[in-house]
Amino acid sequence: MSLNDVCLELLGPFELSCASQRLSVPLGAQRLLAYLALQEDGAHRTAIAEELWPDCTPARAGANLRSALCHVRRIDSVDLINSVGQRLALPSSIRVDLHLVQDAARQVITGLRPLPAEADHLIGDLSRELLPGWAEEWLSLERERWGQTRVYALESLAQQFQSVDHYLPALQAALAAIAIDPFRETPHRIAIEVHMNEGNVASAIKRYQDYRAFLYRELKVAPSRQMAQLVRSLMPT
Repeated sequence: MSLNDVCLELLGPFELSCASQRLSVPLGAQRLLAYLALQEDGAHRTAIAEELWPDCTPARAGANLRSALCHVRRIDSVDLINSVGQRLALPSSIRVDLHLVQDAARQVITGLRPLPAEADHLIGDLSRELLPGWAEEWLSLERERWGQTRVYALESLAQQFQSVDHYLPALQAALAAIAIDPFRETPHRIAIEVHMNEGNVASAIKRYQDYRAFLYRELKVAPSRQMAQLVRSLMPT
């Protein structure tokens, strides 16, 4: 097995594969590989043990780490983890889906990535959660970072598609952003603008009214004046 053939998937359920063949990975080894994938420069063994097994004594956590390392080394014939002194790191040649989508998201946000001919795949990738169902505390900050990145990328994608009158992918990207953060006003506003540009006045008004009702129900606040002015000319007198 070559490391170039190894793919680690963290968006959605954990999966480790080689040449498209899924590999069986024990839970402790899954957690270790996922943690290292999120540490760009690797981490010290002690810090890893404390993060992955916070409820254990240092001795027990260290033993759990050694056990996880043994399980990883049994997966196949190459080292999936680099060990230099007391530091562990994931080899850079392993493809991690999160890293690939993050790179695509940054390119979308900065305008360096051309609009894809088929938007469904990119929108789908940006809509995927980071290891859903995992309750580990060390994932909280990473999930927040990923959430912010994908919302901004989806909003940028929606605005770029709207600017060239590609309304369906623009609306799909805006709705994907809304699903991630339903309180955030920007994707709702983009969706309203798309409806307006298409001439779908009723859809634009309903989107605004639904968002206004949602904000009042959940937070007892109203949409911004900017958003209200956007639809005021459409409202019946």
